[in-house]
Amino acid sequence: MYTAISAEDAVKVIKSNDRVYIQAAAAAPQALIKAMTNRHDELKNVEVCHLHIEGEAPYANPDLRESFHVNSFFLGKNVRHTLAAGNGSYTPVFLSEVPLLFKRNILPIDVALIQVSPPDHHGYCSLGVSVEATLAAIENAKNVIAQINPKMPRTHGEGIIHISELDAFIEQEADIPELFIPKPSEIENKIGGFIAELIDDGSTLQMGIGTIPNAVLGLLTNHKNLGIHTEMFSDGVIDLILKDVINSNNKGINEGRALTTFLMGTKRLYDYVDDNPFIEMRSADYVNDVSNIRKNSKMVAINSAVEVDLTGQVCADSIGSRMYSGVGGQMDFIRGASLSDGGKAIIALPSITKKGLSKIVPCLKRGAGVVTTRAHVHYIVTEYGVANLYGKSLKQRAKALIDIAHPAHREQLERAYFEQIEMNSFVPASVRF
Repeated sequence: MYTAISAEDAVKVIKSNDRVYIQAAAAAPQALIKAMTNRHDELKNVEVCHLHIEGEAPYANPDLRESFHVNSFFLGKNVRHTLAAGNGSYTPVFLSEVPLLFKRNILPIDVALIQVSPPDHHGYCSLGVSVEATLAAIENAKNVIAQINPKMPRTHGEGIIHISELDAFIEQEADIPELFIPKPSEIENKIGGFIAELIDDGSTLQMGIGTIPNAVLGLLTNHKNLGIHTEMFSDGVIDLILKDVINSNNKGINEGRALTTFLMGTKRLYDYVDDNPFIEMRSADYVNDVSNIRKNSKMVAINSAVEVDLTGQVCADSIGSRMYSGVGGQMDFIRGASLSDGGKAIIALPSITKKGLSKIVPCLKRGAGVVTTRAHVHYIVTEYGVANLYGKSLKQRAKALIDIAHPAHREQLERAYFEQIEMNSFVPASVRF
């Protein structure tokens, strides 16, 4: 009744001036992406939009600028160059609101390219490791084209689509891209240790993917009754779930389930989540909704930053004016954790860059984006300790942040702070530490 076609035939529905949405992260359908890109001679001004995707992004080649324009809601390495080359754009948006761009017809979608598991005996496929804004794209796209992949895990939750909802599909087996996270460094383990001390039994966790989150997770083996409510997670949570450290029994919403909107990790993670009812995949406008996040008491949000200034402004999406990543879900969870009963909103970062420059700075670089404002920030953690800025004056914040800066930069930061006082940047000149 439902017949697969070739990738070349499937993407023929894409026309010049169309807007195409690609499913995010490890679920990006590479066979369809390549087939679309191969049509570059026939296509003009196709807008390709997505969050971060793993794998190749051949349409982002600046040589194909007449055919494709990249519109990223979160920049990855494979498309970052497009902004400088002029064939790409970045749209700042909270992850929680990306689905609304499609639901409210702010960005009408002509074609959605997705990757799903094979249909079950009822005809239902799973979106697998990435739901994020894909459900909204499917519901509002004129055409939905899928790559059915037997290696895509069948996940539980909201990301279910009946094969009849697909306008066309191909059948192609492919490995799901794996993400291997290095072991945490000594500095990252120190940061992880400070964060672990802030986490109480019964807390619900949100954290990204990387060495600092893994360092934290590795130090939680003696905790009890932790929960997961996060936009993404990786392999680091598996052992804690198996040891019943993470059981989600104390959550205020989706109790007894590890809630997320996408996954990236190794084959071990993909095998673990396959047909596992403990893992619940939901759309980003549900997972990242502040009103849902705050329902979890002791909600702990752990996020990263590029730099933090002495007033507490957090830059997390750019290096100066050069866009690097995106707003993502940081503010969704910083705000949700702040409003949670007993919640803690944490920004974690090493005190210095690989070049030895301080990440705690007098002022953000010119053009730097503020993702978390000074009014939203709570805890800042480096390898030198924890600064709780919530309810603190500008003077108190500066002192607390200088105390956790790298020792080689503290004197310079103090001097810069007093110079700014004299220019009336922060407080009257009569105020001193």
